[in-house]
Amino acid sequence: MFEQLFKSIQEKVILSEAELELCKTFFIPKKLRKKQFLLQEGNSSTYNAFIEKGVLRSYTVDEKGNEHLVQFAIEGWWISDLYSFLSGTVSTYNIEAVENSELLLLTTTAREALMDAVPMFERYQRMLLQNAYIAMQSRISSTLTETAEEKYIHFTTTYPGIIQRVPQHMVASYLGLTPETLSRIRKQISLRI
Repeated sequence: MFEQLFKSIQEKVILSEAELELCKTFFIPKKLRKKQFLLQEGNSSTYNAFIEKGVLRSYTVDEKGNEHLVQFAIEGWWISDLYSFLSGTVSTYNIEAVENSELLLLTTTAREALMDAVPMFERYQRMLLQNAYIAMQSRISSTLTETAEEKYIHFTTTYPGIIQRVPQHMVASYLGLTPETLSRIRKQISLRI
């Protein structure tokens, strides 16, 4: 169950076999069925979740009932409302399984204890936070400057494979497009190929 996590860690830092075994003791394995929530708006994000298998999405719902998708997470990725997780405040996001998923959950207390017990895990976490910040800045820039077609092409090259695993209306929501606009863009691109 820890294969993806260990691969993710070892891509960034080197831990001994003993340290990897120790890491296991801090995580809570969890299975989610498709459409089951890990987090619902109004609750505190008590877990930072690593995806061993499956796809999750993070989204918010506006006053008109429209969903605004913020993040997809697939195998080898982490997902949480980091603001809520780190500050203890209530979340404005929902995190839901798009597919049946297998997760490894880390509480804030377990995260702190793990970073004390395995100092290189703290470095791994810092690297993840840096990468998340870079990705967020890139996403903001893309949202503000790219055309709808450029956003779609950027999405498909940055996240290959997700397009076949999630419904098109979710991709449209992530890109800030209507499903009809996304359908038109896909058709235009396919005609040029």
